[in-house]
Parts: sequence; C-alpha cells; structure tokens
Amino acid sequence: MKILITGGTGLIGTQLVQELVSRSHQITVLSRSPQKVYSLFCKAVECWTSLSDKKNLNDFDAIINLAGEPIAEKRWTDEQKKILCDSRWKITQQLTELINASETPPAVFLSGSAVGYYGDQGQSVITEFDQPHDEFTHQLAQHWEALAQNAQSSATRVCLMRTGLVLSPKGGVLEKVLPIFKMAAGGPIGHGKQFMPWIHIDDMVRAICFLLDTPELSGPFNMTAPYPVHNDQFAAILGDIINRPAFVRTPAFVIKTMLGESATLVLGGQQAIPKRLEDAGFEFKFVELKEALTDLLVKDDT
Repeated sequence: MKILITGGTGLIGTQLVQELVSRSHQITVLSRSPQKVYSLFCKAVECWTSLSDKKNLNDFDAIINLAGEPIAEKRWTDEQKKILCDSRWKITQQLTELINASETPPAVFLSGSAVGYYGDQGQSVITEFDQPHDEFTHQLAQHWEALAQNAQSSATRVCLMRTGLVLSPKGGVLEKVLPIFKMAAGGPIGHGKQFMPWIHIDDMVRAICFLLDTPELSGPFNMTAPYPVHNDQFAAILGDIINRPAFVRTPAFVIKTMLGESATLVLGGQQAIPKRLEDAGFEFKFVELKEALTDLLVKDDT
C-alpha cells in the first residue's frame, strides 16, 4: 500500500514506519524536518513538509494520523491548551478535507486519539461503549475524533485509536520515570489507586497494522493492554524488575503544585480495556505488565 503518515518521527511513528517499510509498503512521512526523517529512515521513505499545496490524496491507499504536541510536557496554561488542540485539530481537519476532495480517496483513515477521551473514570471498567467524564482531555479528544469522523464514507473507513500509556525505553512515561526508580527514589503517586491503561510499543504497532489490514473495522478502539494496573502496582512491578525499592510516595498536593490542572493525567486514570480489538480477533503479545516491562528493560540493557 501507499501510506501517508503524520507524526512519523514520534515514539509510535518511528517504530511503525520501520515496520511498514519492512512489509514493503510505500511510506510518505509528513514532517517539518526532512533531515530528521532521512536520518531515521534513510531513503526508505518519502517526506512531505506541508499539506498546504496538496489538492487531494488520490495517490494513497491509507492515511495514519499520529501528529500532536505531547500532552504531558508542560503546564496547561490557556496558551498551552490552545497549542495542544491546534496541533491535533488542524492537521486532522486538513487530512479530512483532502480525503473528501479525492476522486479515489484512501480506503482507510486511522486517526489518533487517547484514553483521555473518557476523562477520569475512577475504578470503573471502561470499554469503547462507555460514557466520558467531561473535562479538558475529553473535550480535546472528542473534537479531534469528530474531525476525523468527517472523512467516513462508503469509500473510506475511519478508525479512532484511543491510545493509553505506550511503554518504550526510547520515550514516553517509561523513559521519564526509569531514572528516578534507578536512584531508588520512585514509588506511587498520590493514593496510588488510579488506573494506568498501558500498552507495549510492539503491541501498539501490531494493533495499528491490524486495523490497517482488517477492512471491516471502523469506529473507536481502545489501544491498551487487556489488564490495566493501579499506579502503586506499576511502581512495585517496575521496582522489582530493576531491583530497586519503590516506596517513595509523591503526595498528590506536590503533583498539583507542580503541574496544576494537568496533574489529572497522573492523579486520575481509566481502567480502559481493548474490548473491540479483542472482539475483532487481535491477540496481544504482552498481556501482563510484568512481562512487558521485563521485555522492554532487557532490550534496554542489551
């Protein structure tokens, strides 16, 4: 297939592009930095720097939209909230308009979203059919998904990827917390009972390829492993694997002082499970957190 990917140099995108190239797909990466694209993938991909000069997407069989400013990097000031929204909404709107302007549109549009769509859900089990809690992360994801859904037609199916915490030693939450835990300064955050809906980077890439290759699938999908864990369980398992104590609890008020409104990302959570993926026949390679972290940290050490 000929596939256009946004966010192709990010945590998920980098490994996804490598996997798709290995499957002999023709990949075009949309990026403002061709140098970064070619340093990552050599000449295995084509690079576009903008969509503004494009009239349609007739030449593509699939679009995979992973673009977006990292949500947990900065405090949620009004300015930062606008950056977070614009970085997702504008590119998704452009892609939808180009798909709708195509005479032979792509057969599938896989568009990013997040489990933040559901808001903080406490201890409830959450599937794709459950109602969200109305807060900023929901408002961000809801409009993001609505823009993508506008590309749905008899010619183009749309899949919405509600992604959890992607575990990889090369970025994301694991890269941030691992040095702290290695110094024996890690542990639970707040009360520790907030759920962390995680997924191994390999399963994330495999799940995207599954959605790409299964033509009867559309709509929202929780891109999370089947068994989310509490924050205190995550800390205990990680500490055990790297042979470090994990009892240094960070009080909730400290997180709120440091992060402001965005503290909800670590003090709240969702027990989101991948019901629609599993119902469709997708099989996870990493089901339990311990086996996922062991795999990743062994790879990291070697």
